[in-house]
Amino acid sequence: MTLWGGRFSEPSDEHLRALNDSLPFDRRLCAEDIAGSIAYARAIAAAGVLTPDEAEQIVAGLEQVKAEFDTGTFTFAPGDEDIHTAVERRLTELVGAVGGKLHTGRSRNDQVATDFRLWSRNAAAQIETLITALQTALIEKASDHRHTLMPGYTHVQPAQPITAAHWLMSFFWMLARDRERLADCIRRLNVSPLGAGALAGTPFAVDVNALAQSLGFASHSQNSLDAVSDRDYVAEMLFVLALLTVHLSRLGEDIILYSNPSFGFITLNDRYSTGSSIMPQKRNADPMELARGKAGRLIGNLAGFLATLKGLPSTYNKDLQEDKEALFDSCDTLHAILPVVTAIIRTLTLNPEKMTAALDADMLATDLADYLVHKGLPFRQAHHVAGRAVRLAADKYVRLTELTLEDFQSLSDLFEADVFTMLTFENSVARRKAGGGTAPEAVEKQIAAAKLWMESHTL
Repeated sequence: MTLWGGRFSEPSDEHLRALNDSLPFDRRLCAEDIAGSIAYARAIAAAGVLTPDEAEQIVAGLEQVKAEFDTGTFTFAPGDEDIHTAVERRLTELVGAVGGKLHTGRSRNDQVATDFRLWSRNAAAQIETLITALQTALIEKASDHRHTLMPGYTHVQPAQPITAAHWLMSFFWMLARDRERLADCIRRLNVSPLGAGALAGTPFAVDVNALAQSLGFASHSQNSLDAVSDRDYVAEMLFVLALLTVHLSRLGEDIILYSNPSFGFITLNDRYSTGSSIMPQKRNADPMELARGKAGRLIGNLAGFLATLKGLPSTYNKDLQEDKEALFDSCDTLHAILPVVTAIIRTLTLNPEKMTAALDADMLATDLADYLVHKGLPFRQAHHVAGRAVRLAADKYVRLTELTLEDFQSLSDLFEADVFTMLTFENSVARRKAGGGTAPEAVEKQIAAAKLWMESHTL
């Protein structure tokens, strides 16, 4: 028997059932549905709707249903259109007619809203744990390469020398912001809609505050109309997860480029590389290409769901059933990606000799300009002189560092013999020791700050 069939003289068309039923995907809410139902049974017992004995029968029956799900022995019936129907149907089979009292004052509208908030809260915590593991791997790898020099790039063009640790730690802070956004999202989703009924609230004396607390919610919704239709937290989570994959995509792009033999800066462990079906020599960074590619999928989930929400009239509409598959897919995708990316970072081999070989003397042009600034020349003029020095070196087919003192002095009489102490990669990096800079001592402080951040953002 359906939960709503009394009004109708004919059963639903089978094609409508196929379109309408959400059981194929919402069955994964079984634990949350049962937890919410147990809390609700006790709440309406406290309100006098159930006797203590009836409440205990229902709770015992729900716990048995959960045990069946846990052991894989639960059997769905043809009439189960969603997880709520399935659980209530099985509960009634186990405890009899008293099971039909559980839904008193409750609608599937506030029931599913509660279930999905519970699921989303747990899913966000799981994703945060996975991000934390990747952050830890980045810190560990960076700690080993505080003095490893490599080229830094802007516009994918050689820019200035940096340390490999500084490069790795840049992704730590992206992930830190992702975790902060996720925590902020959890704060807003941690609100109980249970007790809102279909849209107007419950007519029974249910203590919605106590009900919220029993499920671990920080508060209850202040408006029943909003409670059953609010999916802001789904959109927020989809955004946070999409931006997270954008960050993973950027990390992936760097690893793909730097593992290319033309760069050779890094080597992926064999366990996290793939080959070619025709070219035996190939070592492909396929996992990072997938991380890059999956970003488009999660961006699509976000854009699609925002389009679903746009223009919906007040309170609950069936369109909101589209919330689950989008968020399920985004979370599942990250559960697949994040452990692999973390393992890649943990097992990554950096090749300092290749990184050093890729350093170009022209990358010291800014240091040359800074030298002139220290001699009193305004930066814009110093920039122009340094640019002329780069051009002079190119015209003479020598490196910038191979120009003679006479060459430099032909460009500015401010140049002295000490200019050559400025023009080394090690000194260039070492001078950038202000907070957030690439100097080893600055990176050391950055890593220490990252560790403190991790301690203050424990799960």
